[in-house]
Amino acid sequence: RRFVTARRMLDKGAIAFCIFVNGEIAHIGWIALSEEAHKAVDNLSYRVDFLNHEACTGGVETMTRYRGEGLMAYGHFERFEFLREKGIVVSRNAVAKSNIASQKANAKFGARVYAEAKYLRLLWWHFWKEKPLARPATYD
Repeated sequence: RRFVTARRMLDKGAIAFCIFVNGEIAHIGWIALSEEAHKAVDNLSYRVDFLNHEACTGGVETMTRYRGEGLMAYGHFERFEFLREKGIVVSRNAVAKSNIASQKANAKFGARVYAEAKYLRLLWWHFWKEKPLARPATYD
């Protein structure tokens, strides 16, 4: 019931990475290896060059009762290992400035902030404007 869009995402080619604790899902994160899967995983329009060995990740969530136990970092590690084995050299995602937990997890893996973006959703219209940074920054 909690993951009502999971079937649609899987049907579009997205890959789910799940961590279970005592048979209960504790953490989930998604990988997209194609534009179709990217649209299913993340409705934001950041650029991913799938033909040049790039992928995107998104839809990462740790269930409330399991937060603070390192599952996000472990999930990142497993997803990045999978991508490395597939020959993917870049993984892109969008992280809100207010999402400190995700920023900390990304920092553990040397993630770089390459752009800032503004996103506006008004009824059924979506607007995305990306501004590349002069020098990519790292999460602190």
